[in-house]
Amino acid sequence: MLQNSMQAYLIVSAAIFGIVAIIHLVRAVNTWAFVIGPVTIPVTVSWVGFVLTAALCLWSIRLFTS
Repeated sequence: MLQNSMQAYLIVSAAIFGIVAIIHLVRAVNTWAFVIGPVTIPVTVSWVGFVLTAALCLWSIRLFTS
């Protein structure tokens, strides 16, 4: 039972991190502006976000397959 729960958790985590990584990548490649109130978030934040979320996605996949 616990094994199935852990596998489900890893699949959901990998999917969520993968989707967020793709969103960061698309924003960075297209240099879309992201503004929160008076603050403009630089595109470099999306590059860092892409690297981090892609790494977390790959880590979840690695744990799932091991």
